[in-house]
Amino acid sequence: MAEEPRRVTLEDYSSSNVPQFFTSIAQSEVQAQTITYPPSLIQNNLFHGLPNEDPYVHLATYIEICNTIRLAGVPENAIRLSLFSFSLSGKAKRWLHSFKGNSLKTWDEVVEKFLKKYFLESKTVEGKASISSFHQFPDESLSEALERFCGLLRKTLTHGFSERIQLNIFIYGLRPQSKQLLDASAGGKIKLKTPEEAMDLIENMAASDIANLRDKAHIPTKKSLLELTSQDALLAHKKLLSKQLEALTETLSKLPTQIHSAHTSHASILQVAGCTICGGAHESGCCIPIEEHPTHEVNYMGNQPRNNFNVGGFSGFQHGQQYNQ
Repeated sequence: MAEEPRRVTLEDYSSSNVPQFFTSIAQSEVQAQTITYPPSLIQNNLFHGLPNEDPYVHLATYIEICNTIRLAGVPENAIRLSLFSFSLSGKAKRWLHSFKGNSLKTWDEVVEKFLKKYFLESKTVEGKASISSFHQFPDESLSEALERFCGLLRKTLTHGFSERIQLNIFIYGLRPQSKQLLDASAGGKIKLKTPEEAMDLIENMAASDIANLRDKAHIPTKKSLLELTSQDALLAHKKLLSKQLEALTETLSKLPTQIHSAHTSHASILQVAGCTICGGAHESGCCIPIEEHPTHEVNYMGNQPRNNFNVGGFSGFQHGQQYNQ
């Protein structure tokens, strides 16, 4: 006898159904019977979805934490999928729950949607521009340049540059001296090497560069006066100038007192000193003779005999008068 279909009433249609899935990330199928790991490991690395937060830094730190967990029969991506929701908080957690239940089934899918949401396209364009315009600084070693270039690549994981393009950008951005060293190590031109061979040469030279810098930093050297480096010479010159400036400042500070003492001493000498002969206010022996009164000179001249001179006029004029008479 066939089973009769269940009778569905209006109340059945109006009642709320229990959701089949409560989370957007699907549970991975693993061989292990049980999976236990402490989610408290990632509580200090929460991502809230704020503008000042870096999604790449969050993912890098999250993966480092997940790599510390090892479970038999559990793939690493399964661990990352299971714990990822614990690394989100606030707006970011609400964003994750906005997806359809059990719709995110792989770790790559979660990463793709996470970066698409929180890493804007403008940041990708900016990062790609920084990578493509890479140049080695004048005072930058090969190892430092390689480390900075790898940092640019990690900062923008969605740059889209292949390994060959990355190597070309890095080599073209090096200074001529660094390129010559790479060509010499390659026995010709490094451009004629495969990407794997070129990368091995660059990494070996960078490692050698780091070792040389470390040895130079730890080996003490005794320097004579003639072996001073430019920096040591500059420091010595600055120290000498500082001492000279201190001496000049001290001399100038004493100058007003010396001037005042000299002025006081000179004034006292002028007040006390005088002529020992006449007592005048001048040096001894420089007396000015006193002139006689002008009337004495006049009287003296008046008493002298006058030849052919009369009070009335010239003698010729007088003789003429007498002749006429």
